[in-house]
Amino acid sequence: MFDKIILTGFADEIAASLDTQMQVLEQLQMNHIEMRGVDGRNFVEYSEAEAREIKKRLDDRGFSLSAVGSPIGKIRISDDFALHMDLFRHTVELAHIMDTPNIRMFSFYGPAENVSGQENAVSGPGMAVPWRGQVMERLGQFAEYAAANGVVLLHENEKGIYGETAEGCLDILKQFGGQHFKAVFDFANFVQAGQDTLEAYESLKPYIAYIHVKDALRRDGSVVPAGCGDGNVREILGRLKADGYTGYLSLEPHLSDFTGFSSLEKDGRIGKKLSGEEAFTLAHESLAKILEEL
Repeated sequence: MFDKIILTGFADEIAASLDTQMQVLEQLQMNHIEMRGVDGRNFVEYSEAEAREIKKRLDDRGFSLSAVGSPIGKIRISDDFALHMDLFRHTVELAHIMDTPNIRMFSFYGPAENVSGQENAVSGPGMAVPWRGQVMERLGQFAEYAAANGVVLLHENEKGIYGETAEGCLDILKQFGGQHFKAVFDFANFVQAGQDTLEAYESLKPYIAYIHVKDALRRDGSVVPAGCGDGNVREILGRLKADGYTGYLSLEPHLSDFTGFSSLEKDGRIGKKLSGEEAFTLAHESLAKILEEL
């Protein structure tokens, strides 16, 4: 077992209601949230006054944020950046209100004519991506503002964005990596992008500051419980432990349509669609089992 890790997660996958999210997390003995959806709206859509009310609700039940799970950088490079920069500034203010320095973010999809994902693949740092310069210029604005305002940007690898592979992520992190710009490591997203996760981990290890725990199958990209896919979750968590990782492990189940659930049930029922609570609980149990074995 890790000595200094904190379990957190995208509680909006449990339910839209923040009260229900907290109730289920309490049952799982978790008191941190990576906040993305709150009462049916994306958290970054709330005003500062509304965020203070949400913060009070969290405080009253002993919850803290591990990060703002923002959509920053998850737009096309051809979209209106001035408007997006305004949203980023607002997100920074929300992070301050919520007493977390951490903001999850991304590195842009390609322009409208290249959004299929495969065309956007990065074959190497600065290669095969004509919009790389725009990516770096915009990330540079984010990074500069983050440093000036005391927040930490956590770049998540995601299929179809500039940083979908380890090479693309490394290109970004060599430019901006430091106290205010670090890496999220997401097992399933790398699998879905065709990236070997062990190679990715070793390449990005100096920059990794946050872990998203979900697994996926290489053959079709479907998300499965941690340890049941091709993400090398057990091996990499073991390496993280050996390397002295301290910080958050964030559950992002994506399991509501997990078709393998019937094989995990004693009565062998088939075709059961998981509720949000069931999916999150299954994700938690799968991770807990791996941690107990380490």
